[in-house]
Amino acid sequence: MTDLKFQIHKSKLVKVVVTGIGLVSALGENLAASWQKLITGKSGIKFHQPFPEMEALPLGLIAQQPASLKILTELVVADALKDAGLSAPLDDCAVVIGSSRGYQASWEMLARQIYSSDRLSSSLQIKEMENWLDTLPHMNAIAAARQIGASGSVLAPMAACATGIWAIAQATSLLQTGKYQRAIAGAVEAPITPLTLAGFQQMGALARTGAYPFDLRREGLVLGEGAAVFVLETAELAKQRQAKIYGEVLGFSLLNDAYHPNAPDPEGKSAIASIKQCLDRSYLTPADIDYIHAHGTATQLNDRIESMIIERVFPQKVAVSSTKGATGHTLGASGALGAAFSLLALQHQILPPCVGLQEPEFNLDLVRSARQDKIQYALCLSFGFGGQNAVVAFSK
Repeated sequence: MTDLKFQIHKSKLVKVVVTGIGLVSALGENLAASWQKLITGKSGIKFHQPFPEMEALPLGLIAQQPASLKILTELVVADALKDAGLSAPLDDCAVVIGSSRGYQASWEMLARQIYSSDRLSSSLQIKEMENWLDTLPHMNAIAAARQIGASGSVLAPMAACATGIWAIAQATSLLQTGKYQRAIAGAVEAPITPLTLAGFQQMGALARTGAYPFDLRREGLVLGEGAAVFVLETAELAKQRQAKIYGEVLGFSLLNDAYHPNAPDPEGKSAIASIKQCLDRSYLTPADIDYIHAHGTATQLNDRIESMIIERVFPQKVAVSSTKGATGHTLGASGALGAAFSLLALQHQILPPCVGLQEPEFNLDLVRSARQDKIQYALCLSFGFGGQNAVVAFSK
């Protein structure tokens, strides 16, 4: 009887599908280029010295110099619409675009100008401050709404490295509750700034040579920049306009450790609970999952605890990989990139590799090189500072 109730409840839910994806990363300037390089095991991580006062480091830069948040957003939003076969204006459309750093680069530049030794004149300082409102945390999402002519709800989630998945979840909720039939959702990050680099260096979290998720020789994370934005629609609307469909958003979860500002709970209780909650909401069991896109930052703590969590919840040895060895860690955008690669895995029936992995430390079915496989259900994980544990499930 309980199973019957579940089936009845499930049948009443509004199905939400992904009909368009825009993506840019250190691997490539668009979704297709990034995917092709990923499945051939290539990495976009290279040594760069974008700031003369700082040493050269391995970074996931899209070009030779740090990208602009504004330009990245415009690019991926336009690509997502084009991929979905849509064009602006899209009046009755929700916009949910997040970032964990936002316009931090602009604020750092302004601070350097104001407090430089040669001191700008007060009139020039005032001029530099004229557009400060445009750099508030939510204004990037507002700019995206203006770009596509959307006058619906605009949300700008900020949940550390869990931001990307949480943006998809919030947009899915807007559609499932009948508020909208279409939403643009995702995350954008341009985090290569002196302050961000110095902060991670002080924590001892930055790698010296490269990113090696789940590897015995892993050194830490490599910062990367990138963005991924999705067109989400109700299955009914997608069917009406005969749109191509990458996959269905089945369920999601975001829970918090309530443990430490930047270290994960060593027992992984909240992360495990978040995975189980997502599976429950998706009407799936651990045995149903064919592929997990792991958070896989290549830091000592994350990879060890995440591996323990996966082993406890998925005893059947599900296929696992992290793509941060190819793109770098794009912080708030990382879950959005992971979601995009998960959806392409479902579409092409190819498991993407854990680039940078040579000597696995953990007893997981880690994907060393891309391989064909039957993939019906995929799970994407993101574990952010502050103990933010986000999970989203997709089906073919």
